[in-house]
Amino acid sequence: MSSANSQSMKPATVAKKLGIYLPATPQEFQESTITREEFAELQANPPEWLAELRRNGPHPRPVVAQKLNVSISGLARGGVDQPLTTAEITALLQAPPQWLVTERATHAAVRAESQRVKEEAAKKAARK
Repeated sequence: MSSANSQSMKPATVAKKLGIYLPATPQEFQESTITREEFAELQANPPEWLAELRRNGPHPRPVVAQKLNVSISGLARGGVDQPLTTAEITALLQAPPQWLVTERATHAAVRAESQRVKEEAAKKAARK
């Protein structure tokens, strides 16, 4: 592995780090390797296509899950296996189907339990 390769990333990696859906990006982005400097520039000064993708989607599953406040597994259980646009996410939030209500409650319970375990571990560590 050469040092040049370690300083560049594949488009899929960059798309994941930027939170965008790779098939919705311009063809030249999909076919190129991106250096760390180009990645930093994309983050600092996103081109119009990137700003538009972040604003309106389609969004990849991790972003959809975050916006709906559910887990990625919860999306799968709810039958959401395709990227969603911001408008589709907003529609789901305005009139949540039963699966979304259930998954949001489950996700909140899991987060609360994780927080409780973390606090308990911190207390044990403080006692030592």
